[in-house]
Amino acid sequence: MAEGSGFGAPSTPGTTGSPEYDARFLPRAKGRTLNASTLLWGMLFGSIGLGFFIYGKKQQAIVPLLSGVALMVFPYFVSGTVWLVIIGIALMAVPYFVKV
Repeated sequence: MAEGSGFGAPSTPGTTGSPEYDARFLPRAKGRTLNASTLLWGMLFGSIGLGFFIYGKKQQAIVPLLSGVALMVFPYFVSGTVWLVIIGIALMAVPYFVKV
């Protein structure tokens, strides 16, 4: 076992003993990048969507319920941060403008 490494991998000279990670071998979806902003915006819109969903279910109102489901699901299909924010704001405004 190489000294400084707990997993039997040889240490790279000049490092503290931790193995180097190559970004080429990290798993990622085809054509989609994930950064902190898309993760946080997606979590924010998902949380707001959960609130809309619970409200719509308790009040038996279909528009907030469906808007909540859409807010929870759409971040999985939108990869750009700008589009994520635009679509999220539009879906949050739907229950205000659409009354059924």
